[in-house]
Amino acid sequence: MRAVVTRVAHASVTIGGSIAGQIGRGYLVLLGVGPEDTEDTAVKLADKICNLRVFEDENGKMNLSLEQVGGALLVVSQFTLYADTSSRRPGFTGAARPDVAIPLYERFMARCRERGFDVQHGEFGADMQVDSRNDGPVTILFEI
Repeated sequence: MRAVVTRVAHASVTIGGSIAGQIGRGYLVLLGVGPEDTEDTAVKLADKICNLRVFEDENGKMNLSLEQVGGALLVVSQFTLYADTSSRRPGFTGAARPDVAIPLYERFMARCRERGFDVQHGEFGADMQVDSRNDGPVTILFEI
């Protein structure tokens, strides 16, 4: 699994002109699933992201977790994180097919909810418009 995690002041995802999900302070998570990923991979990545400490404490140090700041997650499926960019036209055969990717995308979100977080999301495979206000900016790449 691959994820691009951005610390945001707020973020939203719109599908067909309607807001499908929105959060205030928290993480915008662009999540890609690979063909070898498993439920264990999804749980490990969710735990890593939920435990990430990138919010500033009273001394201005990135030392606080999502839980400590009462943050939420907006998760957007992003198969393009597995793009093959060896040519000018990227290929996406490195991404998991929907029958593998959808359950793992859902398991990732379920694990975050199990940990007590508000999890908003887009719609797998939909044409989505994502808006966010990066905070920092702080953007971190994950690959498990």
